[in-house]
Amino acid sequence: MSGRLTGKNILMVIAPKNFRDEELNHPKEIFEKEGAKVTIACKQTGKCSGMLGATATPNILIKDAKADDYDAVIVVGGNGSPEHLWNDSQLHKVVQDADKSGKVVAAICLSGAVLAKAGVLKNREATVYETPESLKELQNGGAKFTRKDVVISGKVITANGPEAAKSFGKAITEAIIRG
Repeated sequence: MSGRLTGKNILMVIAPKNFRDEELNHPKEIFEKEGAKVTIACKQTGKCSGMLGATATPNILIKDAKADDYDAVIVVGGNGSPEHLWNDSQLHKVVQDADKSGKVVAAICLSGAVLAKAGVLKNREATVYETPESLKELQNGGAKFTRKDVVISGKVITANGPEAAKSFGKAITEAIIRG
């Protein structure tokens, strides 16, 4: 099974504080086991902290990330997402560019709202960790909210939270392999 993503590059975007540990680590583990190179992006450098105590050090700033360099762009969720990622115009541009280029674009948990705010969920089925705010953002972005763990709409993949992290990682892997 391993090696199916050899030569593939994946960008995972996290909030500097309160990203959801499993939503970064479970998919990342799956991608690396399959041979992909994973790059972590954030709006700041230095150690970032997860909600459950995990830490991650970004390799690149969001503003320096280019969609063309990656086969997939993934936005990790957690409580830090609304404050740090939802309104990040540089992140919106990376996501929009990846979508326009036909790359895999994915978000888990509260970060589904990032895709909605970037305009890539318009007329697409999507899920999100349900809060009044996140559901409103999906609606405002024209998404068709679907209450499932993982929703695949073409090359756009959304998942609803940490329990779906492994299924999310597997769905992204399959989407990259399918091209």
